[in-house]
Amino acid sequence: MSVIPCDQDSRLRAQIDRFAEALKTQAHALGDHGLSEADFYASPILRGAIEKLRGEFSATMRGKREFVQHVLNHMQDGGFIADWDRAKAGARNDYYVQLNSGRIAVIDLKGCLDGANTNIFERPPEADEFVTWSLCTNTGADPRRNAWSGIHTRLSAEMISRNQRVDGVVIWDWICGTLGRPCPKLATLAQSPRTTSLGPFTTPPPCIYVLPGEIPCLERPHAPARRLEAVELLAAFHQAFGGTDDEVNYVDFDLAEQGEGLFRRTSVRRAGLPQHASEMTPIRRV
Repeated sequence: MSVIPCDQDSRLRAQIDRFAEALKTQAHALGDHGLSEADFYASPILRGAIEKLRGEFSATMRGKREFVQHVLNHMQDGGFIADWDRAKAGARNDYYVQLNSGRIAVIDLKGCLDGANTNIFERPPEADEFVTWSLCTNTGADPRRNAWSGIHTRLSAEMISRNQRVDGVVIWDWICGTLGRPCPKLATLAQSPRTTSLGPFTTPPPCIYVLPGEIPCLERPHAPARRLEAVELLAAFHQAFGGTDDEVNYVDFDLAEQGEGLFRRTSVRRAGLPQHASEMTPIRRV
């Protein structure tokens, strides 16, 4: 049992670690810098090159936005949503979706959920639904660590401290289902395809987390997840990409006062069974 079905590929992680070690010790033999080994490692060349590559891979949102555009177009073409648009320049959120009911859902795009950027969100007043969508395209990242860090360590603390509701979390990108991140969903229901073609992408169903409809407080310390159907955008994701009901995750929060501090527990249920839960954890915004 785990917070998310997929797991880190230990063989890939080992290969990445070995290559990183080789790069640290053999980088001086690459290129035409003309420096001795000692001078090369004393120079900023290696660190600068790594930071440049890191920035090129992680700072750009182009690939992420292309994937999102294909996803939302597919949902609109299939009648699962009515319309969608990019948020205006300078807005703190990313996409506005007009649902078939006429309600408005706002999507806040994030990278890997274990980063500090997960803490930075603002639910706009016009949002009937507010959803965090994590696109973690780092194949070396640990999916379970990212999911738990985002949902429990970061989102739950921010939601309770700031009394700002997030209705759901979607964890899903174009790496899902590839050799870099095998998807257990593709090993089930082998008699029917479980992938969807979206332009250059082929993707399995998303991982969906339904959060509580109310922020817990001392007067109402137990905040259970809502039904999937209560968050129309999440239900549209689920239907549009062939998710099964036993794959949907439901997140409950419990709040308690201990001494002078507030503590919360986060619990994840899937297929009617507990999957992962914290102890009562002090609320410290990180």
